[in-house]
Amino acid sequence: MSRYVIVGAGAVGATLAAELHRAGITTLLIARGAQLAAIRARGLRYVRPDGEHRVDIPVAAGPAEVSLTADDVLVFATKAQDTAEAVREWAWQPVRGGTTAAAALPAVTLQNGLVNERLALRSFATVLGAVIWIPAQYLVAGEVVNPAAPAPAVVWLGRFPSGADSRAEEVAADLRQAAIPTYVTDDIVGHKATKLLGNLVNGLDALYPPSAARDAAIEALREEARSVFAAAGITPAPRPDVPFSVAEIPGRDRGRNSTWQSLARGTRTEIDYLSGEIVLLARLHGRSAPLNAAVQARVHRAAAAGTPAGSLGEDDLAATVGAERHRASVLIGVDELYARVAEPPPPPVLLDVRWKLGDPHGADHYRAGHIPGAVYVDLDTELAGEGEGRHPLPTVEDLQASARRWGITRGRGVVVYDDNGGLSAARAWWLLRWAGVPDVRILDGGLAAWTAAGHAAVPGEARPQPGGDITLTPGHLPTLTADEAAARPGSGTLIDARAAERYRGDVEPIDPRAGHIPGAVNKPTTGNLADGRFLKTPELAERFQDVAGPVGVYCGSGVTAAHEIAALTIAGIDAALYPGSWSAWSSDPDRPLEKGDPA
Repeated sequence: MSRYVIVGAGAVGATLAAELHRAGITTLLIARGAQLAAIRARGLRYVRPDGEHRVDIPVAAGPAEVSLTADDVLVFATKAQDTAEAVREWAWQPVRGGTTAAAALPAVTLQNGLVNERLALRSFATVLGAVIWIPAQYLVAGEVVNPAAPAPAVVWLGRFPSGADSRAEEVAADLRQAAIPTYVTDDIVGHKATKLLGNLVNGLDALYPPSAARDAAIEALREEARSVFAAAGITPAPRPDVPFSVAEIPGRDRGRNSTWQSLARGTRTEIDYLSGEIVLLARLHGRSAPLNAAVQARVHRAAAAGTPAGSLGEDDLAATVGAERHRASVLIGVDELYARVAEPPPPPVLLDVRWKLGDPHGADHYRAGHIPGAVYVDLDTELAGEGEGRHPLPTVEDLQASARRWGITRGRGVVVYDDNGGLSAARAWWLLRWAGVPDVRILDGGLAAWTAAGHAAVPGEARPQPGGDITLTPGHLPTLTADEAAARPGSGTLIDARAAERYRGDVEPIDPRAGHIPGAVNKPTTGNLADGRFLKTPELAERFQDVAGPVGVYCGSGVTAAHEIAALTIAGIDAALYPGSWSAWSSDPDRPLEKGDPA
């Protein structure tokens, strides 16, 4: 019969030790500090929904007090941040018979995240990765509270990196004898990834109380992680049903996750192996994970400042993830785009939207050199229709036909770019989002950033895209009529995104009358950029800090106003587009106008 040497006496390790010991399976718990002293003096107080149990588990301080045999199983139940140290401490300990733990004993790794099995495999010949779903908590020395019922936990177990292993079956049988449902899998990495998606709640739960805003942020973190997993070639396993519920235990709080517990105890958290694991994977595969990076950094700041667990408010939550979430929904960087284009199909649909006022040769510029695979989009004919102003919105039917011709489907993202800082590409971004395409982003820096990064621009025309199947519906982003635009200064802010001289009415090179809509404020679209890229998020927030109330935006013909809306979105401000803009307003002699700067 195996003896289980469980390294780590926190909530997970102590629970496993208690259940194995109560089932008559030989167990040795490795503890330290106050937990070691308390268990040695009084045993473990193990609190379950059916009451309190005193469990006299054999306990030791470390390998110096342990004589290992070939029948032992080493179970690493430390936090992820302590795995490397624990492996170093135990791997090269002698095992009776003239060998070492690394050569003779299986190592079971119970930690969250994806790195621990690799750490163990550097030393141990046999590594059994494990995923444990358990609501237990350890806050008081000598006591573990586990409100799970009827089962105390559930475990998925498998040889790392994959494949079958007889020792896994033996360990699973012992855990089942201890009333812990255990399933052996040959895809432990997929189960670890699924658990990591679940664990992305940990950082936010450690910082903020429950709220709808926190729920939305958690889902955004997970969506970012799924994209990173796809880039890394990791397929999460289906999320399992756990055979327990969390029961109420009189006089005890409901269980909190491990990061909350660490923050509450003032010990190191495992955030670097949760959100930080997503950040690492993203960087290794040419992606970015700004939301998870922001949570990782905020947990570290909270730990350094001694911030009480769960004590921060929604303003802090918005400051932590809101800005990066908005930016990530609008922009994509060159490195991430390159990685996505190089992925197995389907890559994102690439749309080249080169257009400038007074330059009708966008198609020629495209044919001279474009990002490989990009389809040219004619702004005048495909992103505009008939109606008031120089660039009225197309009908949704016409836009749908174009989108399907470009190859857009519900499951493929879209990236739009140009060669003028996104001023024309933003029209495609706004229009597709308005029509319900869920994932559309602007390449920050456009074609210039692509070539500056050393990537090729190819001549000619891209092969026709496979036919898209997207179904579009209008109204997913707000618009304003002329009357609504006229009323907007009285209830909020109306932004004129044209150049200052056109706003003041000093010049008007194209439209019937010079000036601006009464009450509008001027924020030229070019102020959103620096060296052809969008300003950093805090800089955009500062640029629009005086924008209050419901916001509307217009420009000359409704094209560059979309760029202003993209910048406002990054800054966390929703805005409606007046599609007709100054070209429609100034064509109506009954519409009033103002000239000059505001008084």
